[in-house]
Amino acid sequence: MSNYLLSRIGQAAIVLLLAFAASFLLLQALPGDAILIKYQNPEMGLTPEQIAEIRVLYGADAPIWVQFGNTVWNFVQGSFGYSVQAGVPVRDLIAVNLPATLRLSSLGLVAAIALALLVAFAATLAPLRWLRSLIASAPSLLAALPVFWIGIVLIQIFSFRLRLVPVINPNEFQQLVLPVATLAIPIAAPLAQVFIRSLDEIEAQPFIAVVRAKGASRAWILFRHMLRNAILPVLTIAGVLFGDLLAGAVVTETVFGLNGLGRVTEQAVSNQDTAVLQAIVVLAALGFVFVNLLVDLAAPLIDPRLNRKIGAAA
Repeated sequence: MSNYLLSRIGQAAIVLLLAFAASFLLLQALPGDAILIKYQNPEMGLTPEQIAEIRVLYGADAPIWVQFGNTVWNFVQGSFGYSVQAGVPVRDLIAVNLPATLRLSSLGLVAAIALALLVAFAATLAPLRWLRSLIASAPSLLAALPVFWIGIVLIQIFSFRLRLVPVINPNEFQQLVLPVATLAIPIAAPLAQVFIRSLDEIEAQPFIAVVRAKGASRAWILFRHMLRNAILPVLTIAGVLFGDLLAGAVVTETVFGLNGLGRVTEQAVSNQDTAVLQAIVVLAALGFVFVNLLVDLAAPLIDPRLNRKIGAAA
């Protein structure tokens, strides 16, 4: 198991390094310059010589391989550089805005899992075959809906039409209701699809037919014999969808005007603030890698057969 853990940590480190290198090269290839965008404004009254000195201070005039090496070293030390537009360390920007995004993402993930379980249970326990088929087909439609469109529709229905959740001067709880729902729906859809398919595969196994022949109810079979066997694929896809969760949180914060990394990302893209964008990309990759590492470590606890496979591979 220790060899397996070290192997997974090594793979995670490689993924992080590749994500960092790819984001650095892509951001460097973007046209424009954040320093020129801010400091060439005539209202600031800076001369070309002064702007050149500012570029030296930011290290923007160094060769690209020097910038890459300096950026890697700074990231290893926990320094993400300075935001050109805000004029403050990127680390401070992230420290201020990250908690709001983590709260939204966490609540969205919990809501998505709850919604996926509800849909999967309904598709399995519904009394009529046509009703089970109808419920099982609903996630396919929801998975195709873009996050921003879901947010706009929820605002139109629950705020403007039904007037249940205000979007103007809401309290702390009301402020999160629609954003969490917006984030949860597109994540819950593929989770429900995988869960329903996994339950169908387990239900077709011979041991389920034996339990059913003994007179067990559908609910008893589901919760006693099918649930644990079907949960592993859902856990795996949940780790993969974590990247979509972070991207959805960024879009959701923009749609609802919430403070968080979404607002910071939007401003950084508009101003081509590459230091901020680089830090956010690496932070998202770190979260994705960490969650998938947890999923890989939790899988053998759910299915003990994986322990034997890991032991054999070691």
